[in-house]
Amino acid sequence: MKKVIKIFDSTLRDGGQAERVSFSVEDKILIAKKFDEFGIDYIEGGWPMNPKDVEFFERMQKIQLKHAKLVAFGSTHHPKSKPKEDKNLQSLIKAKTSVVSIFGKTWDLHVTHALGVSLEKNLEMIRDSIKFLKENNVEVIYDAEHFFDGFKSNRDYALKTISAALDGGADCICLCDTNGGSLPHEIVEMVSYVNKNFPHVVIGIHAHNDSGCGVANTIEAVRCGCTHVQGTINGFGERCGNANLCSILPNLSIKMGLNFYADKNLSGITELSRFVFEIANLEPDDRQPYTGKSAFAHKGGIHVSAVQKITKTYEHIEPELVGNHRRVLISDQAGKSNIIYKIKELGLQIKDSDQKAKEIIQKIKELEKEGFEFENADASFELLIRKLTGKYTPVFDLKHFRLIIEKTENKEMVSEGVVKVKVGYGEEFVAAEGNGPVNALDSALRKALIKVIPGIKDMELVDYKVRVLGQKQGTRSRVRVLIESKKKENTWVTVGVSENIIEASWQALVDAVEYMVLKKI
Repeated sequence: MKKVIKIFDSTLRDGGQAERVSFSVEDKILIAKKFDEFGIDYIEGGWPMNPKDVEFFERMQKIQLKHAKLVAFGSTHHPKSKPKEDKNLQSLIKAKTSVVSIFGKTWDLHVTHALGVSLEKNLEMIRDSIKFLKENNVEVIYDAEHFFDGFKSNRDYALKTISAALDGGADCICLCDTNGGSLPHEIVEMVSYVNKNFPHVVIGIHAHNDSGCGVANTIEAVRCGCTHVQGTINGFGERCGNANLCSILPNLSIKMGLNFYADKNLSGITELSRFVFEIANLEPDDRQPYTGKSAFAHKGGIHVSAVQKITKTYEHIEPELVGNHRRVLISDQAGKSNIIYKIKELGLQIKDSDQKAKEIIQKIKELEKEGFEFENADASFELLIRKLTGKYTPVFDLKHFRLIIEKTENKEMVSEGVVKVKVGYGEEFVAAEGNGPVNALDSALRKALIKVIPGIKDMELVDYKVRVLGQKQGTRSRVRVLIESKKKENTWVTVGVSENIIEASWQALVDAVEYMVLKKI
């Protein structure tokens, strides 16, 4: 019988301590519901000594979770107070969660210097705090803080802290690599020793990533007998972050064949990862294993050719297992295989031996040499392919545009764009002011086209990036403009390149409109 792993997520508590991450109560409720839906076993909600977390736990009492157990987090009681009088322990009871996670000092250095008590007093605090919580009928997970550093410093004392927690009635002992400095071979040695000395105890692992080994250390701990796994989605956490559950869960399930409740929903982990990034208002990490946008992206022509024949030549798993998908990139390193793949992906017909594919490759290499980049501008790439294969007719023709930029006497900058385009058999001549020259051009173009493309009014420009190419040329340098557009739930990226930033912006703007029309967005 395979051992069953319990997954403990600390995103809402430990993850919230990450730089640039701040979850509101509403954010935490949304994420908790999502974790429950995914199948997380334990959701650590926060420390109910904090006003925001108090509100979170109060509101969560009215929400019925289908599977997950909500966990309140705290510490052992204060050295100068008794458990039943300790405000921290009282707050854990008031949170009304069925599970409580508390941490205590394991490293003798922390006991004598940080906490400032005797080693014996610390053992008493651990034992009595857990005993008090158990008397209040909650499941107790004991986090042995700094366990691995403590084990290295004073093995006997580190083990005594575990015994004290068990004497108090702890249901699980979680070994914490709080500083994140341990290496996998050290984890193997120490976790094996603990499991040997406490054979019938549920042992967990809580790893940080300060040495870049958070995921590896967690996997090794599980191999050595840990059945309780803590981590955060996307590896959010203090300093360099916590062990990343987005890597841990696929490794446990797909690579190691282990069972946990959420493994049946593993194909939703990419969507879960991006959901948490979105709520945290952070850009997703494209290079994140399994769930990143680049995790199954192929650029080299040799790679693409091989993957088209047998996917495992350059993919360690099928991307669909984690809800991701294969991507073929187009650049100056692309081969014929890349082009053929992308053309077929667009639903266009072309033979592998077609001379047109070679012509397209040559054109792309020329454009990339000029500064164009199609890796992140799929919309412009599709338009280019359709134009080169004779499968596309432009929506409109530009007759001319003019920009007037004026600084008024009250020191305000005013931009006015004038656009003349041919649409069908007629011409439109429109002027519009804007908040800057690019916005003025965009506004004028929209006015000129709105009669024939009414949907253009709902298209938004959500991102605008400018990259200077060949910086040694100073203000004469070419620039690359990337524009991300959005309409409803659809987003697409277009690119333009020129020595003139206005011209580059115009190219990207035109592609954005033409792609919207092409795709009937």
